[in-house]
Amino acid sequence: MIYLGLDLGSKTLGLSISDKTSLIATSLEVIRYSNNEELFNRLDEVVYNRHVDAFVLGNPLNLDGTMSTRSEITLEFKKLLEERYKKEVIMQDERLSTVEAERMLINNDTKRKNRKKVIDKIAATIILQGYLDRINHEK
Repeated sequence: MIYLGLDLGSKTLGLSISDKTSLIATSLEVIRYSNNEELFNRLDEVVYNRHVDAFVLGNPLNLDGTMSTRSEITLEFKKLLEERYKKEVIMQDERLSTVEAERMLINNDTKRKNRKKVIDKIAATIILQGYLDRINHEK
């Protein structure tokens, strides 16, 4: 099964993708958008060209586990994905995934300007890998 990992921001969508065995998440790209039409036009290409079976969407909960304002926006996006693609959308806790992505990039001496370009797809990879690790551990 091929999963597409998603890290939704207000102007960007970070993407990662799993291998066919659902073991490894790989960074894919960052979609920069100013409206949903732009976003979904590019996402359509990825979903169909990569033969995506399901989505893993990062859920930005508050640190105490409660719903944040971004969580509510993300749930609305989940509904749009389900309606458009008729595929399962799994919500994955993404607390601190961006912080972890930032730390990884700093540890690899990535310049601040370059970090900004890739942080969303790294966060999407962390989100997706967390989900894959969980489902494979449960097997």
